[in-house]
Formats: sequence, structure tokens, C-alpha cells
Amino acid sequence: MASGHIVASFDEDLAELKTMLARLGGLAEKQFADATDALERRDVQNIDEIIARDALLDEMEFNLNERGIEIIALRAPVARDLRRIIVTIKVAAVLERIGDYAKNIAKRSRVIIEHENNKSDNVSLSRMATLVQQMLNQVLDAYVSGDADLAMEVRDRDMEVDRLHTSLFGEIMASMSEGPEQVSAGSHLLFIAKNIERIGDHTTGIAEQIFFLKNGQYPTDERPKADKSSVSALEQS
Repeated sequence: MASGHIVASFDEDLAELKTMLARLGGLAEKQFADATDALERRDVQNIDEIIARDALLDEMEFNLNERGIEIIALRAPVARDLRRIIVTIKVAAVLERIGDYAKNIAKRSRVIIEHENNKSDNVSLSRMATLVQQMLNQVLDAYVSGDADLAMEVRDRDMEVDRLHTSLFGEIMASMSEGPEQVSAGSHLLFIAKNIERIGDHTTGIAEQIFFLKNGQYPTDERPKADKSSVSALEQS
């Protein structure tokens, strides 16, 4: 009976950790979606709230990390159980970083909104943000369900994010060359685009952690990349 009780208690610990990560993931998703939506709609009203909420995301990640360490110390898990806790802690750290990028997007969006003379709709930026939002949603679903195949599908989609970023980089650089009034907003858009691209990279990192959890090893093939923005910069210099 004692052994059964210990196993049940450990399962409850793991379920608690999974719930904590789900809440953290939900907030990270919301932060990213709200930040890109604020830029799209030129809605400066919600930006301060987005920035302030980052502290809550940091606190949630810290609490999850502490709880994970506590479970390891008390339960001394091994093999797959230990992997599950370590992967959860690692994914939480990635989600916290995604929250940081969302906060940066919000900060730069506020500068653009407050100082731009004419709103210029950027369809490519919106497309890239929508794609990365979909990837983040899917990879979190893959974590909850333990679906390594879905996680690898998300990983493969990062190539499309890279291509969009390369194309967008060229578009923004071209608009900045049209006149000095475009330079300030353009420079902030470049950073926002890079933040979105990095969120895509971190999302693929979560996918690889899910694969590791399921298979006990990381994918053997190199992560596909297609971002040529640095080459584009050299060609235009």
C-alpha cells in the first residue's frame, strides 16, 4: 500500500508540473498574440499591460523551476520520469524567453505607433507572426498529448518562417532607402521581425525537447534553416 501511495503521489506531482507548464504556455501564447495584434491594429492602449504581464510570466517560470527541483530532490526519479521533469523545466525556460521577445515586440511597437507619420500595412510581417503563433500553439498541444510526430511537423515549418523573414528583411530595407522618414520605423520593424523569427526558433527547440522525451534522444538530422537575411544585408551594403 505504501508503495502504491508513493506512486500515486508522484503521479500527482508530475500532473501538477504539467498543469503549471500549460498555464505558462498559455500566457506566453497570449503575450505574443497580444503584442503582434497591438502593432497590427496600432493599439497603444494595451501595450503597457503586455509589458507588465511579463513579470507574471517570469514568476510562473521561477515557481515551476523550483517545484521541479523539489520533486527531483524528494522523489529521486530515474529514466523517463526524470526526463519528463527535466524537459518540463527546459520548456518552461524557453517559454519565459518567448515572453521576453513578446515584451520587446510590444516596446518597439509603441515607438512605431507613437512616431510614425503614415501607417504602412506590412502583410509579410503579419503572415510570419500568424505562422509562428500557429506553430507555438501546435507545439504546446504536442507537449500535452506527447505527440512527437506533430512536434516534428512544427519543427519542419520553421523553414517557412526563415524564408518569410528573409523576404521581409529585404522589403523593410527597401522601404528604409526611400527616405529618412522611413528609417526609424523600419529599424524597429527589423528588430520586431527578428524577434518573431527567434520565437519560431525557440518553438522548434520545444519540438525537439518533445521528441527527446518520447524517444530518449534528440533528432539525428540537423535542424533545417533558410534564413538568408544576413546575406541580404551584405548584398545591400
